[in-house]
Amino acid sequence: MVDRRPRRRRLLRRTPLVLWLTAVWVLLWGTFDVGTLFFGLVVALLVSVLFPSPMIRTGMVLRPLPGLRLVAYLAWDLVVSTLRVAWQAVRYRHAATAGIVAAHLSVDSDHLIAIIASGVTLAPGKFVLQIDRATSTCYVYALGFREGDEESVRQEMRLLERLVVDAVGSEAQRELVGRDAG
Repeated sequence: MVDRRPRRRRLLRRTPLVLWLTAVWVLLWGTFDVGTLFFGLVVALLVSVLFPSPMIRTGMVLRPLPGLRLVAYLAWDLVVSTLRVAWQAVRYRHAATAGIVAAHLSVDSDHLIAIIASGVTLAPGKFVLQIDRATSTCYVYALGFREGDEESVRQEMRLLERLVVDAVGSEAQRELVGRDAG
């Protein structure tokens, strides 16, 4: 008799991918009805079975409450950054200032650094130009930058790092970021 538990586990691990591909299918068609949803699910299942991607062990654990805090921070940052960029455009027009700040991160995980860099880049007015993996340093471009604003950009990076690590980091990473913050 063949044990089907490992196969079921593999299929369960692919569920988020199938759901994501189905959502993309529905969004691409631009209509939400039973037929679009059904065929999106069929296509997603075919893609995930015919072109299986290897399972990547990230060591990340999603914590719901810190995850909601991260989402709330990103949403708030999106609103504030949009207003800040609009003010820069109206007030200074073509004379708006900008700068690049090197911000050192405590974590050394490619996945976490990518999430942090994406979080910075999500809102207008700031984005990560380069990541130096050897030193875990992000070079952040900031619009509306004035002399002496370096530390505020670094503090925002540390806050985002702490929120990301609290939401999905390992216990060791949480301790490391908590120790570096204090």
